[in-house]
Amino acid sequence: MRMHGIKVPHKKNTADIAPIRLELPKTVSIPMSMHIGKPAKIKVKRGDEVKVGELIGETDGFISAPVHSSVSGKVLKIEQMTASNGAAVQCVVIETDGEQTVYEGVKPPEVTDLESFCAAVKDSGAVGLGGAGFPTSVKLNVKDLSKLDTVIINAAECEPYITSDTRTMLDKGEYVFKGIEALRKYLKVNRFIIGIEDNKSAAIQKMRELAAKTDGVEVKVLPSSYPQGGEKVLVYNTVKRIIPKGGLPLDVGVIVINVTTLAFIAEYLETGMPLVEKCVTVDGSAIREPKNVIVPIGTSFADLIEGAGGVKDEVAKALYGGPMMGIAVPSLDSPVLKNTNAVTVMNKAEATSPKTTPCIRCGACINHCPLKLDPKEISRAYKLNSPEDLKKLCVDLCMECGCCSYICPAHRPLVQTNKLAKAVLRNYNTANAEKEGK
Repeated sequence: MRMHGIKVPHKKNTADIAPIRLELPKTVSIPMSMHIGKPAKIKVKRGDEVKVGELIGETDGFISAPVHSSVSGKVLKIEQMTASNGAAVQCVVIETDGEQTVYEGVKPPEVTDLESFCAAVKDSGAVGLGGAGFPTSVKLNVKDLSKLDTVIINAAECEPYITSDTRTMLDKGEYVFKGIEALRKYLKVNRFIIGIEDNKSAAIQKMRELAAKTDGVEVKVLPSSYPQGGEKVLVYNTVKRIIPKGGLPLDVGVIVINVTTLAFIAEYLETGMPLVEKCVTVDGSAIREPKNVIVPIGTSFADLIEGAGGVKDEVAKALYGGPMMGIAVPSLDSPVLKNTNAVTVMNKAEATSPKTTPCIRCGACINHCPLKLDPKEISRAYKLNSPEDLKKLCVDLCMECGCCSYICPAHRPLVQTNKLAKAVLRNYNTANAEKEGK
């Protein structure tokens, strides 16, 4: 038995295309908020000379991540940009000098125990590179190691188009396993499961070849079913454990880490170079030549798309990520972030939503929701502005995977409504907490 989901077109057009390194852009715009938690505090000013790997934003809280310069050059300005969620975010704009001079302080960290390991991961700027953006050092800072028995490596990559994790496994597979050994040493865990969908035969073969040389590593081949890479879904489908409501994987003895995040950590331990560049899949109906590219963090969508071969059709929408959970950007000036694994560029035909018709109460949304929520009732409760009902319907469990909207024969915007409903419930809970506080 496994959690439900949906079948989506794979469109893995770039799986066999090794990434190419694009020419440096003239400028990069590096936001201080590319992670869940508090934004980093800017520690440079206009006119400063910076180098690759130099700290330009320091952590400002436990759940935060430092930000480093992805290029060498001069700070042109500090400005605010509009993030894809509509928030105003501070941003460091750097004019590149074309030299890519590495900062003198870049060196492998000294790691001797779990504390220094987590400190090194924090200093690297690592966040969840599968798209979530949660600071990795916080996830790995396990207070009671006796509670942990399994590390699940998320290599599902279940969204259409995206193949950057696949390229990690094919091009940097050795670093994935060096990362496993680091986790084994410092987290004192001996069971590792690489969860990977069955549509990635070359990556499966590579992981199995490396796993055969490593104790305690299982390559778990999973059906190609979206959202196989969702944390709750992956945990259940690999170890048959259910993460409790409001809980974390560690509550069931598990840590989940993205395969590219793990490979990056291993590479950082070896080189000391923090997170300053990304392999990004560039694809979608408007892209002329789909490919994987390596670019400095802060590269604009416009520069990325042009360097990757340009467009063959008018751009109607561009997304961070894939078409299921991707977030539309307000303009092509938007920068590549730490957790940008793909840029999906759509033409008008692909971006235009089908006409919405009345709900026929077929139950397809319930049957295909991985968490068995009831999107049609959530929609009703949202329209009635009933946070009490939204709480009973557990809307806060929604992972916003979009299965309900995708499968709905009436083309209703169910996942969008769920997202708005979650905001209503959060406001309700906050108001109640303030009342109780008084």
